[in-house]
Parts: sequence; C-alpha cells; structure tokens
Amino acid sequence: MATTTAGTITDTTAAAEAFLVMLSSEQRETVLHAYDDETKSTSWSNFPVTFVERAGLNLTDLTEEQQTAALAVLRGLLSEEGYATVVGIIGGDQYLVANGSAQDSLGQYYIAFFGDPSETGAWGVQFGGHHLGGNATLDGAADTITFAPTHLGVQPAVFTDDSGEEVAPLSGMYETAFAFYDSLSTEQQAALYQGEEVQTMQCEPGSTCTYPTGTGLSGADLTDEQKQLLLEVIANWVGLSDEQTTATALAGIEATLDETYVNWSGATVYDMTTGEGIHFQISGPDVYIEFANQELSADVDGAVTSGRGHVHTIHRDPANDYAGSVTQQEATGGGGGQRGGAGAPPADGGAAVVPGS
Repeated sequence: MATTTAGTITDTTAAAEAFLVMLSSEQRETVLHAYDDETKSTSWSNFPVTFVERAGLNLTDLTEEQQTAALAVLRGLLSEEGYATVVGIIGGDQYLVANGSAQDSLGQYYIAFFGDPSETGAWGVQFGGHHLGGNATLDGAADTITFAPTHLGVQPAVFTDDSGEEVAPLSGMYETAFAFYDSLSTEQQAALYQGEEVQTMQCEPGSTCTYPTGTGLSGADLTDEQKQLLLEVIANWVGLSDEQTTATALAGIEATLDETYVNWSGATVYDMTTGEGIHFQISGPDVYIEFANQELSADVDGAVTSGRGHVHTIHRDPANDYAGSVTQQEATGGGGGQRGGAGAPPADGGAAVVPGS
C-alpha cells in the first residue's frame, strides 16, 4: 500500500489503465465520462441501483477477470483499512441477500471514471451501490486526493460472514464518536446534546445541501485533547487512503475547527447489543459529516437491523466537493436520510459481487 499521495495516484492510475485495457470499446465508452460531467453528482446514493441510476459499469456484467481488475483500482486508491470498510459494506449487502426478504437488486456495484486516468492531470473514481457511494478526485499536478462527497452505510451493522467471522464495517465510527462524547464535561455534553429522539439526516446522500451549522458544541469550546478526539472521528471518512492524504485533509479541517460545530442526539452509552440509535453532525467551513441510525429496516434473520443495526452517513466538503469540478445537482429517483430502508426494488439484477478481502 502506498504511504504518500503521489504513490496512491500512481498506483490507482496504473490499476485503472490496466482495467481499461481489458474492456471492449463499448465498455470503455460506458465507464469513461468527462471530468466535469455533472452526472457524477447524481449517480451515487444509499439506495439500491434500481432506485437511482449509477454511472459506469455494473460489476455483475463483467467477467471475473474484469471484476478483479476493477477492484484492483480500489485497492490502489484505498488503505488496507479503507478497503476493508468497503468490503464489509458489500458483505452486509450479501448478508441481506442471503438472510433477508428477496432483494434482487442488492449486491450490485458500479465503477466509473470521470476524466482519463492520469498521474499528472485531474480525474475521478466513483464506486458505489446500496449503502456505498464513493467519490475520489485525484490530481497529480496538485498532489491531492479528495474523498468528498462520500456515503458510507451498512445493514446490518454487525453480521457473521461465511467464514464465521464477525464483521462490523463501521465500528470505528461508533468507537471514536463515543470516545469523543465521553471526553466532554457535563456542561459540554449539555451544549452538544439535542435530546433522546434520534434526529434525521439533514443532508441526504446524493442530494443538494445547505450545510446547516451553529447548533451544538463549538470547536472553540474544546480542549486540545478533545479536538484531537474529534479529528479521529472525522478520520473515519477523510482517512480512507494513504497516510499523507489523510494528514493533509485533517490539517485543513483542524485549521477551521474552532468554527466547526458538533451536535448529538439519541443514546449516550456505547452498547452495540441494544437497538438504541444515535445521530451526530459535524459542520464547519471545511467538513460536513452526518451519522444516523435508520428507522426503517428490512427483516433479516439473525441480526438486529433497526436502531444501531442500520446506518447511513455522509461526508461533504462545503469548500471543495468533487474538488470543485462540478456543482451538486438534485438527484432523482430517491433520496437518502431516514427513508433509506432496503425497500422493495422493482427490478431484477445479476449475481452479486463478492470482493476478496
């Protein structure tokens, strides 16, 4: 795994070029889009692919060799932990397919490139499906990688995979969030807390957003230690790639942390065995994050999917979404927020994709 931004750009570009070589001319035309194509702002969602049309190629339509090459692009882009998160989210979908009500459109994921893969120019990778919408913009000239906007979700939050291992793809979000909450004084918690009723998401995956802020606890009212704990929460979203890219992103957010607000509702004790959910929002000039447990959920044998068991999150950068390449358009076909249950997809799909770990 690369440890620098330049190394990640090189690895991801090489993997993308190798993937393109394996495609037919028709497939290449489908996967490649202009860098400033506004489609990238509407082709990601928390919903299954039959609700919101995705850009690019459906991995279920690819040969096994092509699927492996597509996933190699993600391996080049993401850290080991970041890739494991993506694999875990997809694994949760596989669990729904195997143990829930019929959901033929689950387990399908798309990959698209916006701009030609390049070590020296700007281009983007979009990968997503149900509970996953990743947008990474790589710019070799500027030596930057951005991961805004990105949607990470999961259902169920904890499940047992085919090998008998327990998988909790978003557990780091819970653990760091409660570590931050527990570090606060009684007075700070009173400013942060919005009540026992779990709030709904205000900025839904794939939708426009006004980035509400000013509610809750200000970063200016945190100690230096508490600020570092809050940055550890944020790193769950901006820290998907190499060490340098993560450090650069966090440094930019830290510079305006005093102007950033955090609020919280729902449970105040970390206990994954209960169904009590939480919502928190982090909103500032350079970061917008929401984490929400969903009210709606499908019936799944052997797992709790309500409360803590069904999670949606969103990461946006109010100053630099899509690295400034496009402006977010209003998505059609379905929003996110608390309406994002597994639903009842109206169309069939192909065989589900199971990436290697």
